[in-house]
Amino acid sequence: MDLLSNLTLGASQALGFDNLLYCFVGCLLGTLIGVLPGLGPAATIAMLLPITFTLDPTSALIMLAGIYYGAQYGGSTTAILVNLPGEATSVVTAIDGYQLARQGRAGLALSTAAIGSFTAGSIATLIIAMFAPSLAEAALQFGAPEYFCLMVLGLVASVVLAQGSLVRALAMITFGLMIGTVGIDMTSGTQRFTFGLLPLFDGINIVAVAMGLFGLGEIVNNLSNREEVRIAVSTKIRNLLPSRAELRQITWPVLRGTGIGSALGLLPGGGALLASFASYAVEKRLSSEPQRFGKGAIEGVAGPESANNAGAQTSFIPMLTLGIPSNVVIALMAGAMIIQGIQPGPAVIREQPELFWGLVVSMWVGNLMLVVLNLPLIGIWVRLLSIQYRFLFPAIMTFCAIGVFTLNSNTFDIFVMVVFGLLGYIFRRLDCEPAPLILGMVLGPMMEEYLRRSMLLSRGSPMIFVERPLSATLLALTVLSILLVAVPAIRKTRDAALQE
Repeated sequence: MDLLSNLTLGASQALGFDNLLYCFVGCLLGTLIGVLPGLGPAATIAMLLPITFTLDPTSALIMLAGIYYGAQYGGSTTAILVNLPGEATSVVTAIDGYQLARQGRAGLALSTAAIGSFTAGSIATLIIAMFAPSLAEAALQFGAPEYFCLMVLGLVASVVLAQGSLVRALAMITFGLMIGTVGIDMTSGTQRFTFGLLPLFDGINIVAVAMGLFGLGEIVNNLSNREEVRIAVSTKIRNLLPSRAELRQITWPVLRGTGIGSALGLLPGGGALLASFASYAVEKRLSSEPQRFGKGAIEGVAGPESANNAGAQTSFIPMLTLGIPSNVVIALMAGAMIIQGIQPGPAVIREQPELFWGLVVSMWVGNLMLVVLNLPLIGIWVRLLSIQYRFLFPAIMTFCAIGVFTLNSNTFDIFVMVVFGLLGYIFRRLDCEPAPLILGMVLGPMMEEYLRRSMLLSRGSPMIFVERPLSATLLALTVLSILLVAVPAIRKTRDAALQE
């Protein structure tokens, strides 16, 4: 009965005209950036953060969430029709989806992606509604030592699951933690890394950093690369509705992909991208005819598309229940909540129920909107691919600069954005993922606060972290994660799996 009453509360929020409008805008923008290569949800959300500060927190989060899971839908359209994934999570979809399109079965591939995405998104949202409140209730029993150990585990897990060099991922986390400490220490009043510059006394603006890394950095990186030739399939798209036999063929891949995505979406650094690769590997392993994969196997579209959408939805659970962002997009949303005076974590469900349940119900509404937006408007999305990137980036740069300046009417933030834009380009050239930097920047100040509280409780004794059962368990999991990647044989297996 509690679940029904909570969903009723969420419906009263999500089905209001304003929130329906923001949900539609978010889904539309998400689909658009999913279709257009070179733009992603991280860059778009970073650019839109200044706008959200003037909105109601519920409306802002509904719109940002729509952008995130909407991008998962949009990326599949160009992956299937053009063999050019708009999102990294759609790379696997392109393998068999484009082959189906070349065989004249583009309609089947597109409808399978839409059905899988809608089903997975709906089930994953139900999982959030059913299990997130219980997890938040358990998290309310956490003290400062438990929260500190949980955040350490989250950062270590994001390093373990990061693609590429572990050393580079660890360096990015450390750099993010350092940036998070810039400013005046609120406890001692000491200046840290300010270099006597007055604008740094309040710390470095996370919005300026995010816009630089994911906005300007992505622009410079895209302009330095030769534009890919985009050739859409020439066959007319027909037979969008799958037959009964085809529905039976995709049912289990969709359900398996939903399960894989729902589980991996909870992991820091994992989420939708890891889920789509894992689902494809599982479907190929379980198939009685694995040789069909790569040549137009419909299971190779159904599984990964379901997995990446389920992973995108359940990645909200760690932030809303534990205060731990599971990826860079969720970290940006957590930053938006903090600036609006809302602390991500278990208190959200108890103190801001209209925000939590409004977001949950809006996900169901958004998934329905995305089905309507994607299939009937396929022709429009494909025509957008004719827009060359060199015509898009001036508008993106202008929007970034205006957005950063309007935050505090401070030109210093624009310089911060430019510096981190150059750093973002350098990081990409050095194969360093910028995402762990944002996670470290968001979690760093909270980790420091919980560490101080723990030391006050124990009168300076670090044994408090091993004397309490839950914090000791979390520390043990952290050490185990480090050992798993430190053992050369396991580390080699991990690198080989990510390479594959």
